[in-house]
Amino acid sequence: MEKDKGRLIDPVTGLPVELLPFEEIEKEELVVKVKMDLRKSKKVTIVEGLSYPEEEMRSLLKEMKRRLSCGGTFKDGVILLQGDHRREVKRILMERGIPEERIEVL
Repeated sequence: MEKDKGRLIDPVTGLPVELLPFEEIEKEELVVKVKMDLRKSKKVTIVEGLSYPEEEMRSLLKEMKRRLSCGGTFKDGVILLQGDHRREVKRILMERGIPEERIEVL
């Protein structure tokens, strides 16, 4: 981001950062899907639809792994957790500020 007379300028749009409502729009349109799948006969919880930066996704993954006492990974914008943790993941996401109606548990 460039500075223009003390204001931060977005490199993509060229507009001052304070005029960009992207973060609010993203949260309003965000639909997070939490589902369980079988991989090699083992249950895996899949969390997709989050539009956080990679650094924040890795932080969320670390918190989930610690709180759920399971292994997991982050790949291609999707969080994969070992085991069926759909209800617990929904609770963690709600604690992070995502409204319940924006979380689909399949």
